[in-house]
Formats: sequence, C-alpha cells, structure tokens
Amino acid sequence: MPRYCQTLDLKDDPQLIAEYKQHHLNVWSEVAGFIGICGILSMEIYCHQNRLMMVMETDEQFSFEKMTQLAEQNSKVQDWENLMWKYQQPLPHAPSGAKWMLMEKIYDFKKEI
Repeated sequence: MPRYCQTLDLKDDPQLIAEYKQHHLNVWSEVAGFIGICGILSMEIYCHQNRLMMVMETDEQFSFEKMTQLAEQNSKVQDWENLMWKYQQPLPHAPSGAKWMLMEKIYDFKKEI
C-alpha cells in the first residue's frame, strides 16, 4: 500500500496553532468522507511547534491529481481548505500556491522476525 509523507508549516502563533489543533479534533464529516472517496485509507498529522507532517496510506488507484480535481468540485472541501489556510503558511522553498510538500523518504528500518 503506497505511503506518502508531506510537510507544511503553521503560522508561528500559539493561539492559531491551538485553534488549528482544535479544528482537527472535529473534522467536518464532509471532509472526512472526501478523504475516503479519494482513496486515502489512513491519514495522520503530527505537529512539532509550528511544523506539521502528514502521513497518508492509500489504495493503488490514489493520485494527487485526482484528489485535486475532486476537491475543486467540492464546496465543503474548499471551505475547509480556506479555513485551514488561516493557520497554515507555505514552506520557504515551496512553489507559489503550494501547500503540503511531499517529503523524500531517506531511511526505512523494518525488523524482520
């Protein structure tokens, strides 16, 4: 099953970071449903100060292009993304308009039993 790791920064403001975390305790049902429709089987977001890391496991048919197309057609997902952008900021080296940046896997330890 494919796994993707992405990173993004939050604005470095403790109040905004707390609000962002609070939103993720109660993700809108339309957004959670959208995640599943896209072929994402699991999604986790980790936070250290204002740095985020997202880990997604997907089915074999998943593509970022398809997810983007579906998101553009879903007003609730667009509303969520606009709300989240209040808290998020692009990484310094991100292309214009980009949010989550794909991370390069550089190490993989698997213990064989």
